[in-house]
Amino acid sequence: MITSELELFEQLDFQENPLYEQIISDLLEKKYSIIDNFFNHEETAVLRNSLMKKYEEDNFKKAAIGNRTNEMIAKSVRGDFILWINEAEAGEAEKIYFNKINSLVNYLNRTCFMGILNKEFHYAVYPEGTFYKRHLDTFQNDGRRKLSMVCYLNSEDWKPENGGELSIYTEKDGQEEELNIYPLAGRVVIFESQELEHEVKPVKVPRLSITGWLKTR
Repeated sequence: MITSELELFEQLDFQENPLYEQIISDLLEKKYSIIDNFFNHEETAVLRNSLMKKYEEDNFKKAAIGNRTNEMIAKSVRGDFILWINEAEAGEAEKIYFNKINSLVNYLNRTCFMGILNKEFHYAVYPEGTFYKRHLDTFQNDGRRKLSMVCYLNSEDWKPENGGELSIYTEKDGQEEELNIYPLAGRVVIFESQELEHEVKPVKVPRLSITGWLKTR
């Protein structure tokens, strides 16, 4: 087989990324991956400040259930407020986020042939006392979501007693297991959208994040 100049260049240019390889390994083994300090302190602070500025400007709206063709607001199911992030109109803070996410997506597509073509992300604020009941990140009329991602933007002194943990439900030896993941600053959680049910437990202080999905065709 004759290798084209472009293919040869890509082979020479490719460098294995240990962090991304760990994410891939986790997804294959457990269907989820937890990455602490995916965003460093400075990056997390910049994103947190951007979120809070937009929230204080009253740009957020009450989150709904379902996708945009089948929305309904239900306080008994979820209580967060969201603001969609348009990558094409990203500010300096959001560019920090998308630069890292795009790097990961390119790696996944190149090494795992995942076919991720689209992304959608939003800022999310859970006010005190709110939650999101157990659910699956897929819709009857849209099955394009492949991977779900949550990036936590809480303050560095976040404590477990603040609540707001992400609970992922897995199965081992025929028994259901509940994994509780605390929303620590800079932590990113990635999991299979169509496989793992999950919920956000009630929060006792406002909980900040960027949530989104990597989507196939």
